[in-house]
Amino acid sequence: MFLSQQIITTINNNNLFNDPLSYIPKSRVTSVINFMKKYLMGHYIIMKKFTFHIVYAFCLIFFGSCETKKDLSQNTNFTLNEITIAEIHNGYNDGIYTVKEIVSQYIDRIKQIDQSGPEINSIIIINPDALSIADSLDQIQKQEKKKGPLFGIPVLLKDNIDTHDKMPTTAGSRVLKDSFPLKDSWVAKKLRESGAVILGKTNLSEWANYRASYSSSGWSGVGGQTKNPYVLDRNPCGSSSGSAVAVSANLCVIAIGTETWGSIMCPSNANGIVGIKPTVGLWSRSGIIPISYTQDTAGPMSRTVIDAATLLGAITGVDLNDDKTKESKNRYHNDYTKFLDRNGLSGKRIGYIKTMEGKNHRVDKMMQLAIKDLEKYGAEIIELNKIVESSPGGFGAEQNSLEVMAHEFKDGLKKYFDSLGKNAPVANLEEAIEATLADSIEMLYFNLDRMNNAQSKESLDSKIYKKSLQNMLEAFRENGIDRVMDKHNLDAIVSPTGSPAWKTDLINGDKYYISTTVYAALSGYPNINVPMGFIGNVPIGISFYGRAWSEPLLLEIAYSYEQNTNHRKPPEFLVSD
Repeated sequence: MFLSQQIITTINNNNLFNDPLSYIPKSRVTSVINFMKKYLMGHYIIMKKFTFHIVYAFCLIFFGSCETKKDLSQNTNFTLNEITIAEIHNGYNDGIYTVKEIVSQYIDRIKQIDQSGPEINSIIIINPDALSIADSLDQIQKQEKKKGPLFGIPVLLKDNIDTHDKMPTTAGSRVLKDSFPLKDSWVAKKLRESGAVILGKTNLSEWANYRASYSSSGWSGVGGQTKNPYVLDRNPCGSSSGSAVAVSANLCVIAIGTETWGSIMCPSNANGIVGIKPTVGLWSRSGIIPISYTQDTAGPMSRTVIDAATLLGAITGVDLNDDKTKESKNRYHNDYTKFLDRNGLSGKRIGYIKTMEGKNHRVDKMMQLAIKDLEKYGAEIIELNKIVESSPGGFGAEQNSLEVMAHEFKDGLKKYFDSLGKNAPVANLEEAIEATLADSIEMLYFNLDRMNNAQSKESLDSKIYKKSLQNMLEAFRENGIDRVMDKHNLDAIVSPTGSPAWKTDLINGDKYYISTTVYAALSGYPNINVPMGFIGNVPIGISFYGRAWSEPLLLEIAYSYEQNTNHRKPPEFLVSD
């Protein structure tokens, strides 16, 4: 819908003065209404729940009310609520916003929502240089220089992604609380090149959930426990919990998480956002604290598919410091938004593993409704018995993955500590374990059984590692996803992403009982989560996954589902349900 149509309808229905922003004097609003009608008829900006705020912005431009700006910062109806990349860019181009104003509002929002109020605790640190970066970008805007796809867009990074600035990279561990990398990660470098403002670092499950078998997702020694913004006593899932919560709670426009085995998908599911786990190698992992060379990847987290697609393209490219990215040559795109099509479900053959039903009747019911929607908008659904043939549910193959991760964690962590130079707080996994055990805060709740297991492993030259890696990839690739998709001529596979968010329990840990992220995670193939609806007050997501490098096709499908169903709703920060 055109902005002009939205605002003029609002004006004509006399709804403007009923908005929470009605403290703007009526005389001021009335004096610009005619101008607004004339001006907006020639501008085509796609909006969502945003009409009143544009009127407000014009009033600021015309009347320069500092008093109104102060009131706005105290208003619970956040001005930038659910705003998209395109809407911000339109605001910059039309002179409605400056980058500094946008960044300032998000910093205020973080202080009001994350650090006080509901205290969702999703952010470890705000970038001390964020406002100065914003100032420099405003100068570029004035000079009308060529700008990148993320120009002036505030983004938050999971705190296992290196930035060479005044922010440490901790992985949530107090062992690394004063660790300052010697250079930007590939991800941070590409963000800066694209014009983004790195707003800060988000909390995570400590060591990206590679510390203990039984722990609470979203807890770290540095950041404490992150809360689910929909229902505060429920868990945000992890390990990219802070990134997901911050996006969902409108503390940033977009964020970046990392995944080894469900760490983008699960928090996207639990917090009602879009998450993309790319094909391993589409994004470089250099400068990211590792778990598994085979399975690790960073990926976009956002409120809309189009914003996730925009971020996805901005970070692609071949990095000489990550051999996996060589496989992406001639396969990656700098712009994935060109593949988005509201009618993208039409004619698609999508497989559904119906035999996975039975773990939660409410999730099953919701998935059946989603299947009907997929069919309604043109997809053909093919029922599948299973994907992995090695054993029922693929558990034998999953055990191989655990062996691979343990070996690769020990090896990768040593290489990462080496990259920190002489100021590295520890030299290897063994020293990290010793330092953690000596810290009373770190040992409040959870043990180190995963880290201890990894420390016991041999080098990557060991026979057990090589055999486990071979078994895992064969089971989930050629004998798994590739086999099933070839057999049934599928474009994608669909499933519910996971369980409804459980209540956070620092004693007994997480309570997973549904997770379909294993197939894409262990194959290294792409996966996209999109909001599917709500069970009670908590969101549930749907996953679309498929072959390696099939991001364009999956985005087409995911976008069509999103646009035709519109299940995303912002959180209300309920204390409990």
